[in-house]
Amino acid sequence: MNETNIIRPPSKLKHVLTAILFIALLGASGFKTGANFPKLFVGIPEMGKLLTQMVPPDWSYFGKIVTPMLETVRMAVLGTTFGAILAVPVAFLAASNVNKSLALFYPARFILNLIRTIPDLLFAAVFVAIFGIGPLAGILALSFFSFGLIAKLSYESIEAINPGPLEAMTAVGANKLQWIQFAVVPQVLPQFMAYLLYTFEINVRAAAVLGLVGAGGIGLYLDRTLNWLRYDQTSAIIIFTLTIVLLIDYVSTRIREKLL
Repeated sequence: MNETNIIRPPSKLKHVLTAILFIALLGASGFKTGANFPKLFVGIPEMGKLLTQMVPPDWSYFGKIVTPMLETVRMAVLGTTFGAILAVPVAFLAASNVNKSLALFYPARFILNLIRTIPDLLFAAVFVAIFGIGPLAGILALSFFSFGLIAKLSYESIEAINPGPLEAMTAVGANKLQWIQFAVVPQVLPQFMAYLLYTFEINVRAAAVLGLVGAGGIGLYLDRTLNWLRYDQTSAIIIFTLTIVLLIDYVSTRIREKLL
C-alpha cells in the first residue's frame, strides 16, 4: 500500500499540547478577569443566604405582576413581528445566490453585522433615553434584535437552498419576483417560521430583562423588588416568568415540529 494513502491518527503529543494550550488560555483569562475558585467558594455562603431569603415566595404578589407580564409578552410579540417584517427584504439582499448586485449585497451584510454587534440592552438604554421609560423603548429594542437575528438565519437558509428550481425558473424566462416567489420562498418558508418562533421565545426572556433599564414590562417590577430587597417577591416574579417561558417553549416546539 502506498505510504501516502495511510491515514495516520493524531499523535499523543498533539493532544497534550492542545490540552496545555487550552488550560493556559483558561488560566490566563481567569487571572486577567479576577475569576478564581477561592472567590467562588467564599461567595457560596452568600448565595445560600440570598436563596434563603427568596423562600418561600410571596404568592400574594402574583396579583400585581399579571398585567406587567402580559405587557412583556405583548412587547415580545410586537418586537418579533416588526423585526421579522424588516428582516425579509434584507435577507434576500444579503443572500449571495439571489442578489448579484454588490452595491446592495455589501451594505446589507454590513447593516446586519452592525445590528448584531449592538446588545439588546444597549438598544433599550438608548431608546429609553430618547422616548422615556415604558414599553415603547423595549419594543424598539426587541425589533432591532429580532431583525438582526432573523435576517442572519434567513439569508443563510436562502443560500443553502436547492439550486434546481432556480435554474428551472430561469430556463422558462421567469422574472426576478417570480423567481423568488416560486423557487425561493417555498424552500425557506418553514425555516423562516421556525426562526420566527425561536426569536419570539428569546424575546420573551429578553423583554423581562430589558425592564431593568426602564424599557417596560415585568423587568421594572423585578428591578423594584431587587432594590427594595424583597427577594420573596423577586422569586415570585422568577417563577411566574419561568412558567410563561416554559409554556411558550412547549407551544412553539410543537408548531416547529409541524412546520419542519
